[in-house]
Amino acid sequence: MRMLLPPVRERRLVDGLLSEFFREHRPMAFRRAIARIARWYRLPTPRYTWFEYLDWGKSGGRTYEDGHIHLVHPEHWKRGRKYNSERQWIAMIYHEMGHYIDIKRRGLPVDMPVTIDMSMLKPFELIDPRLTRLQDRLNYFVPQSA
Repeated sequence: MRMLLPPVRERRLVDGLLSEFFREHRPMAFRRAIARIARWYRLPTPRYTWFEYLDWGKSGGRTYEDGHIHLVHPEHWKRGRKYNSERQWIAMIYHEMGHYIDIKRRGLPVDMPVTIDMSMLKPFELIDPRLTRLQDRLNYFVPQSA
């Protein structure tokens, strides 16, 4: 699925804030980064919770249907056996934000007009509309039995 991305300048700023948080653990840097991403997509800032590990160390984040995000804190990420680099942590944050955006928007920009082409559904109609009309006409002539 393709997704609209913020301009490069905005992405570099967010990248810098996430790197700062990874190195220095300043919560304000992370909050600013997440808020900037959410603001660009015109969404509320997501709620998130930090964990030491998720899924027995197999994943770095999880986004739930209600929009809440569970993340592995960089202090614990750095101690990981397989995934422990700053770039991988930042990529994981972007990945979870992608899930958040998808959940909140279902992947469509707010101002994008959406229409459904009903002709595409025609082959999947199981009952021919002519049969329904015929059934309605027959029901008129046949009395209902109680």
